[in-house]
Amino acid sequence: MMVRSGNPAVRLGTLISAVALILLNAGEAGWPQSRPPSLGLQEPEPQAAPPMPASSAPPAGEENPGLINEMGKLFDKLPSILPPIKSPSETMNDLSRLATPSTMVSGRVVCPVSSNGAPDCKQAADQLCQGKGYKEGKSLNADSAEKCSAKVLIPGRQRKPDDCRTDTFVTSALCQN
Repeated sequence: MMVRSGNPAVRLGTLISAVALILLNAGEAGWPQSRPPSLGLQEPEPQAAPPMPASSAPPAGEENPGLINEMGKLFDKLPSILPPIKSPSETMNDLSRLATPSTMVSGRVVCPVSSNGAPDCKQAADQLCQGKGYKEGKSLNADSAEKCSAKVLIPGRQRKPDDCRTDTFVTSALCQN
């Protein structure tokens, strides 16, 4: 029966009842049913399991391969996977062994030019630290300045590319023993 009403509430009610009817019919298909009648053929009856001897017990604690069981196994293994938790004092001792004492020094040492033409400021930082009594250092701050020959000051003379060069200096370094 088709309902052609202009009222949206009636249409909605009809639609809801149609969907409910479809769901009820679909739900009935999933309910267990009795055995369908056979057409004159006889099927063999299922064999009963042989009786178990009295000495053997059923397997205890069979594994259930579900998600919850697998997560339980993971939590059982978790303590062996994670490293042991250290106390705060042990952690501080480990950190203090890793950190070497260092001091920041300031000065001005020119970075020598390496074979590729770039300034080698690691060597200059080492020189700056060795001048202050330390073993080696790392450059923290560098400065550069243009150094020109006196020929540039001659009035009327054209400046040539080799008249000036840029020098790089290490001005502060982090020194270690």
